[in-house]
Amino acid sequence: MARSAQPLGLWAGAAAAALLVCVVFGSLAAVAWRAEGAARFGPADWAALRFTLTQASLSALFSVALAVPVARALARRRFTGRGVLITLLGAPFILPTIVAVLGLLAVFGRSGILSAALGWAGLEPVRIYGLHGVVLAHVFFNLPLATRLLLQGWLAVPAERFRLAAAFGFGPRDVFRHIEWPMLREVVPGAVLVVFLICLTSFAVALTLGGGPRATTVELAIYQAFRFDFDLARAALLALVQFGLCALAALVVYRVAAPAAMGGGLDRPVERHDLQGRGLALLDGGLIGLAALFLLTPLAMIVMNGVPGLAGLPGTVWLAAGRSLLVALAATGLVIAMALGLALAVVGFERAGRRGAGAALEVLGMVALAASPLVIGTGLFILIFPIADPSALALAVTALVNAVMALPFALRALLPALRGVEADHGRLADSLGIGGRARLRLVLLPRLRHPLGFSAGLAAALSMGDLGVIVLFAGGDAATLPLQLYRLMGAYRMGDAAGAALLLLALSLALFWAFDRGGRRDARG
Repeated sequence: MARSAQPLGLWAGAAAAALLVCVVFGSLAAVAWRAEGAARFGPADWAALRFTLTQASLSALFSVALAVPVARALARRRFTGRGVLITLLGAPFILPTIVAVLGLLAVFGRSGILSAALGWAGLEPVRIYGLHGVVLAHVFFNLPLATRLLLQGWLAVPAERFRLAAAFGFGPRDVFRHIEWPMLREVVPGAVLVVFLICLTSFAVALTLGGGPRATTVELAIYQAFRFDFDLARAALLALVQFGLCALAALVVYRVAAPAAMGGGLDRPVERHDLQGRGLALLDGGLIGLAALFLLTPLAMIVMNGVPGLAGLPGTVWLAAGRSLLVALAATGLVIAMALGLALAVVGFERAGRRGAGAALEVLGMVALAASPLVIGTGLFILIFPIADPSALALAVTALVNAVMALPFALRALLPALRGVEADHGRLADSLGIGGRARLRLVLLPRLRHPLGFSAGLAAALSMGDLGVIVLFAGGDAATLPLQLYRLMGAYRMGDAAGAALLLLALSLALFWAFDRGGRRDARG
């Protein structure tokens, strides 16, 4: 009976998988095929590899290490506005990179408020460019993400563990040793891996804050190999190295991570009896306050600096904003179709008892995390060039690559929800003979609107702020808003850049809010 639900999902999943294979692996094969001769790693490539590993490792370690006490404080304290603050912690992840960089410069740059304060004290201004600037930006982006991941670990600890700890008279140190440390052994490696992979494939941060050849990442080296040298062999080799690094990082974390050992509970509210004393309350409050100050100050500076420049924005900025909206909406529609098709196919295989096939398809859906969007764009350029003008298709290619890069996040949001719907309603639908499109329309979609809305909002926001493939091919008449903002910064038109940054921030958050709110409003069941 489970097979009655499979044909639509398998066809959709097969189409999504075929498109994914063609885009990711086909583009890499095209770059390698067009390469003239085999490339070898030169001194600059080794330097880029060392810098990439250094900045990604430091960024991941600092982000997660700082997130542990912040997540712990949020998990064990209840206060007015806690839910709003936790929600706000997710903002930097969907914040356009180029906008966040502008906000960080307003705080930590040579003319920023921190340098001004140091100048009043007779000290030297802060220098944000280089390794420390790249790591600072990555911590700004990923500290909220790591905090949210670790907070979920704390919230998953059964209340009965804390009740038992109270019965034994455990203090804060004992609770950490026997309850919190085992949970951290399970959750921290995964959080480190996610942040490491994000920083490993970083492009816009290194492009804007790297400060020179000494701060070149592998992703930036791929861009330079194609854009300035047109050395496709070197670009392909660097892409393979980056892919291998991501796979190796996943394997290492898999070996290090401890299995889940918390067990289940009765879903009772957590009561902490180990938090007596004003000192602990002040410590937790201070940690939460410092984290909020670090995250919210750049956002506040973006708004303050951008408002005066909004009225005088040139027409090219508004045209670029329209192009970005079209790209974001196209990428959103494509990523939702691909993620839903893959999720349906994975669950269909699982219900048919073919878990190996489902797992392989799920891994394929996550492969974009290890891929280089610049190499994908280069490969598509090579494939398109004999039959059309690639610059004329720059926006379409950008939308396609943005959809592929957002696919892993959408798939992770949809798969658990779809499995839950099939577990709750699948047998009844099978017994009534509901399959194919009817099953999708009557059973699945009404109960997937919340994760679908969240996935669409996330994909739209990420695509709206992307500064990746578009920098390779876009001319003056095809620039998106992030690229136009980057050009304004390069021309030192900081007033217009501040206004464009605020516009990009507003549009990104508005897209996320609109899609996510639509999913929440219509969700039912």
